[in-house]
Amino acid sequence: MSDKKYVRKEAIALSYNPTESAGPKVVAKGKGQIADSILAQAAEHNVPVHEDPNLVQLLGQLDLNESIPEELYQAVAEVFAFIYHLDQRHGELKRRK
Repeated sequence: MSDKKYVRKEAIALSYNPTESAGPKVVAKGKGQIADSILAQAAEHNVPVHEDPNLVQLLGQLDLNESIPEELYQAVAEVFAFIYHLDQRHGELKRRK
């Protein structure tokens, strides 16, 4: 028998548009095949993915289209900063080509 514990894949998609809402909100979430579909859509549209199991667990408790609570702003801001940094690097690489 394997000592490896099976962990079901889970994914959460966030969106933030300051003209539409006060904070980021959950726009998609799911486990298993739904998580695979969310990740495939992200890859298809070149959306960066950040893995943080603890944050996914917390965000998974929210309903779809629910804004994240203020207690999670710092953690989510770090994710958005990570994505912004990747976008900047990607833009620089495209300009060099």
